[in-house]
Amino acid sequence: MYRHPDIDNGCAFDWERASVDYAKYRDIYPASFYERLREFGIGLPGQHVLDLGTGTGVLPRAMAPAGARFTGVDISVEQIEQARALSAGLPIAYLVRPAEEIDFPPGTFDAATACQCFPYFDRAALLPKVHRALKPGGRFAILSMTWLVEESGVVAESERLVLKYNPNWTGGNFPKMLSLPVPRWAAPLFEVLPGALYCEDVPFSRAAWHGRMLACRGIGASNLSREQIAAFEAGHLAYLATLPECFTIPHQMMMVILKKQ
Repeated sequence: MYRHPDIDNGCAFDWERASVDYAKYRDIYPASFYERLREFGIGLPGQHVLDLGTGTGVLPRAMAPAGARFTGVDISVEQIEQARALSAGLPIAYLVRPAEEIDFPPGTFDAATACQCFPYFDRAALLPKVHRALKPGGRFAILSMTWLVEESGVVAESERLVLKYNPNWTGGNFPKMLSLPVPRWAAPLFEVLPGALYCEDVPFSRAAWHGRMLACRGIGASNLSREQIAAFEAGHLAYLATLPECFTIPHQMMMVILKKQ
């Protein structure tokens, strides 16, 4: 189990508990997400890319077929096991270790990514390691995709049910951002390049959205009991039964792009 003072009011969580559902239901990034990364010069044919907090390898698995080679790093043994099983035949290597403990030779990678995971990291410890591992001018992309509660009644009700059983969960209620954050902490190691902030409706079936919620930190990765998770499932499925079989959920994509100085 892991703890972070700024996450879930310091309560324990463990992504290993959500590994199976994560592998089934978290591969949801739209094609535009990967296209924009390539426009930023990340994941191009022939590149070697480091993916930090890789989880089940969602980003490497999506981008490797276009010709990039990936190394994925994650602290969770079970997440990496899922990633390896899903990556058969792809040019992806996986390592189990905390992101802050990477120790690659200087200039190993053309680019690095951290998708949905950067807030978990010790920034002061990580940034020098990433800087060292990148080639001169290499890019480091800090990425996220968050659902927008104020624009979706489905999200609002799903979040309400999560909080009913896990009131310490702080992974919801994300407002729509009007501009990219300015990562002043990146200096002097990195130059901040123009990034991207945009919205897109992501399609879900009822089963896929239910799985997405099971695979969130507030439920599947939490320290809730089996009985509490079962109660959440019953309530969530009863609510979803009132909805059409398929619907869309508005999401906001954020891409902060750093360049090695």
